Amino acid sequence: MTMPIDLETDAARLRGAMAEDFAARGFLDDPGWRAAVETVPRHRFVPGFYLPADECDGRGLTRWQPVTARLDHGRWLAAAYSDATLITQFDGDEPDWENPAERYGGAPTSSSTLPSLVLRMWADAEVREGHRALEIGTGTGYSTALACERLGSGGVTSIEVDPHRLEQAASALHACGYTPTLAVADGLYGYWPEAPFDRIVAACSFRAVPPALVAQTRPGGKILLTLSGWLYGYARVLLTVAGDGTAEGRLLGGTVSFMSARTHAAPAFGNPAHWAAELTGRSRTGRHGPERITAATEEAFHLRFLVQSALPDAQLAMVGDVVHLVDVVSGSAATLTPDDDGWQVREAGPDGLWERVERVLDAYDTAGRPGPETFTLCVHEDGQHLRHPQLSCLPLPSS
Repeated sequence: MTMPIDLETDAARLRGAMAEDFAARGFLDDPGWRAAVETVPRHRFVPGFYLPADECDGRGLTRWQPVTARLDHGRWLAAAYSDATLITQFDGDEPDWENPAERYGGAPTSSSTLPSLVLRMWADAEVREGHRALEIGTGTGYSTALACERLGSGGVTSIEVDPHRLEQAASALHACGYTPTLAVADGLYGYWPEAPFDRIVAACSFRAVPPALVAQTRPGGKILLTLSGWLYGYARVLLTVAGDGTAEGRLLGGTVSFMSARTHAAPAFGNPAHWAAELTGRSRTGRHGPERITAATEEAFHLRFLVQSALPDAQLAMVGDVVHLVDVVSGSAATLTPDDDGWQVREAGPDGLWERVERVLDAYDTAGRPGPETFTLCVHEDGQHLRHPQLSCLPLPSS
């Protein structure tokens, strides 16, 4: 193990380099946020985290290697000041950072989000001096510290659903001199004791905008959050709240994803083979293949969100070359199997799942493939709807 010569000096140098990099990339136009990046010691908020190994294990699962100052000081400090998301928890299990073990696979349930995205969220929410801000998802506390440095601790409330996570974040924040209002609470319901807020920023994603957040925002205030769902389609939206309790805003561009709020996570749906066994009808050649929504492109990322808005209860899984689409609410299912003619589609249940996907894709193509910024989300007492001048209104699921 390599011991540090001067930890704080090295950390300050790395913070400065990170700020320079962000400024060059256009992330630090506001001098207040640059000062925050140069001041807040991220390494104090991430005493341990996981990084992926270069190779998977024999079963194809990602090997996650624990990183701490004791195990490898240089790697730990460099990663702490890299523009990377650092996974701090899997499957809700709190690691023993005194004796950490390598992990294989698993679902990340807590992390320190990459710093450029943290700054982008605060900046996109148009946070300014004098604002009272609610952060949903304290995590390690690093993002909270940046907000405290920018607004002052008295203007910041941060809530976290995981008590142990919040306890660790609180210790790090207080050790650095920050004293925001902290609470163990479910972001779905905001935090009434400190409301109303001028800004609400969520570091987790929701299937729909929680009504409590709209109710806890001052008229003219803004809510920045990420919408997601069971197809793992994502879109960010910046809403402005009106005096009548409604809210409206455009989707923002880019490919940003956050972990789902735990109450909005996708349910387990069983064995895809069991669903496929019910598909006894004739097959047809699909008009569109699944790559339209699964490819690693910005358009596919956007399309997956639009499809998800039309099929909010559907989930997708791949077994070999076969794509399975299942809906645990309606009981509908579909499979897509590749052949020489394209994709053979089989469907069963009350909803023709892939037919509904194809209708969304047809409408999207006919409208000229409009980007995220052309869609408006409207939140009102009758529900939440995604609107576009050339496409049918898409209702979001009840939160």
